[in-house]
Amino acid sequence: MDVFEAIESRRSIRDYDRNKPVSKETVEKIVNAARWAPTAGNRQPIEVIAVSNQEVREKLASLSGYAPYLKDSPVALVVCVNQNKYTKGYENARQFYTPMDASAAIMNMMLAAHGLGLGTCWDSVLDKKAIRELLKIPEHVEPFSILALGYPSKRPETPPRRRPLEEMIHWETY
Repeated sequence: MDVFEAIESRRSIRDYDRNKPVSKETVEKIVNAARWAPTAGNRQPIEVIAVSNQEVREKLASLSGYAPYLKDSPVALVVCVNQNKYTKGYENARQFYTPMDASAAIMNMMLAAHGLGLGTCWDSVLDKKAIRELLKIPEHVEPFSILALGYPSKRPETPPRRRPLEEMIHWETY
């Protein structure tokens, strides 16, 4: 599948095949895609906690507020940003780089998973303190987002509506 086909055919998956586990090798291949995402100053602050334990995924689902499907996906990837990686001129701009670096890594993982026939759904982290405690995340590492990962039990067929490109692109000025 070429990159444009992957971008246009990827969907958020909220219904997972509970009988089809995701191998450790597959998880590692998907997380490796995050390793290749661009980061500010090549600081590479992204860290991922792969959670396959059912009880822990159920707790993550209850803490997320928006993602009950986390308890049904075989794996939850908790994407974190190691704030100690922002050094040498980057310390004061962490708040700007954290969402950019994490989002680029997450998009790479979503496209890699899709390319391997898996589905993902991106969710925010609302209760960072509770997730930090649950997963024993150190203070200098910020939990940013959770990515549900698994084989879809069904794929949405209808592509989501997108506004026309002409409404989105502006040449030279707004």
